[in-house]
Amino acid sequence: MSIHIAAKKREIAPVVLLAGDPLRAKFIAQNNLKKVKRVNKVRNALYFTGTYKGKKITVGASGMGIPSIGIYSYELYAEYDVECIMRIGTCGAYLDSINVFDCINTDIAYSESTYAQTAFNFSENHISHQGKMFDVINTTAKNLGIPVLSGAIHSGDAFYRVDRELPKMAKEYNCLAAEMEAFALFANAKYFNKQAAALLTVSDNIVTHVQISAKEREKSLAVMTQLALESAVRL
Repeated sequence: MSIHIAAKKREIAPVVLLAGDPLRAKFIAQNNLKKVKRVNKVRNALYFTGTYKGKKITVGASGMGIPSIGIYSYELYAEYDVECIMRIGTCGAYLDSINVFDCINTDIAYSESTYAQTAFNFSENHISHQGKMFDVINTTAKNLGIPVLSGAIHSGDAFYRVDRELPKMAKEYNCLAAEMEAFALFANAKYFNKQAAALLTVSDNIVTHVQISAKEREKSLAVMTQLALESAVRL
């Protein structure tokens, strides 16, 4: 057991899918995995382990924001020997050409966060995906006929800001969308020399103000879920 995850070491699979919302993790696990077992409920950060097409996979919750996913992904890599973590989350599109429910496979996460500098002395304001999973997702999407955008995203610390303009960083680096976790996940994976990817579904468009409901964020991300599970099997 780690400080924040009560699962036994053998109960966590080498490949973990991390959703921000514990109820989304529960829905995905119970509706897609076989032989499902809940292996953690500390702080209601629900984790489930089962099999998908014969491969052992864990689906769990990261919570919201860089500090939260920073804790959970660090402990998964350090204490449970996890080899690959894929964030399966939502994001807000920065371009009016991107629609809700579109999928984005994150190439690079840019951030103003001091997380990587404070934790690991990584001074860059961007960190790329780590390992093979990014390419596996793109290949799997092509094979399944699932359209996927690939590019940079902005991992912000602040959800609410006084300045309502597009963040300077997002403009400068042509970020497709905003989210709040990938930068920390990629930093942890880089530090541990592990694999990390972030597959995101657009839940709202910051330009057009179109958005999906909270219930849809919990239960209607089927395309992303299928792509994530099929990619996990192929890793």
